[in-house]
Amino acid sequence: MNVAVAIDQVHETQYAASEASPAPKRIVVAYGFWIFLLSDIVMFATLFATYAVLVRSTAGGPTGAQLFNQGTVAIETGCLLVSSYTCGLMALAIGSRRSTGTYFGALITFALGAAFLALELREFANMIAIGATPQRSAFLSAFFALVGCHGLHVGAGLIWLVVMMAQVATKGFVPAVHRRLLCFSLFWHALDIIWVGLFTVVYLMGVSP
Repeated sequence: MNVAVAIDQVHETQYAASEASPAPKRIVVAYGFWIFLLSDIVMFATLFATYAVLVRSTAGGPTGAQLFNQGTVAIETGCLLVSSYTCGLMALAIGSRRSTGTYFGALITFALGAAFLALELREFANMIAIGATPQRSAFLSAFFALVGCHGLHVGAGLIWLVVMMAQVATKGFVPAVHRRLLCFSLFWHALDIIWVGLFTVVYLMGVSP
């Protein structure tokens, strides 16, 4: 009987120790990053709602139909969609620890993301040149806030990608670098999904009468 009691006490101690032990770092990182992505989505949802309310508040100024160049926006969308595909290829290369595939996927993703950002900045510059600034109307304020916030995220993603490639070159595919690369992949795909919504709400619906 004493032996059975002692065994039960050992099992209870082991169970309590396992319950008290911290979660693996990969679980903590993944959980924290998903919280970050969800908070980002909430922020964009707020900006989308603001834009939807103010889209007709042009104060006699230019409307989206007068400002938006659908051809340029289509090229921007193509660049970002293809970059999401190449980012997926990069993630596959990361999973198999292939440096060449990782660098190639990162290079194409960076080039397409930079092209997207350059086209967006040119669009902003052209609008400002004709007086369509955020101060002109509530519609333009909401437009620059929504589209500009997405552009800032793309710019931050490009910097993040360069830093990650530098870490791969110096540290290799150590667990910490591997986790960060996968987090970047999730971040980039999230930006792509947000852009699809932005393209639909702002640029497609924005040119309708």
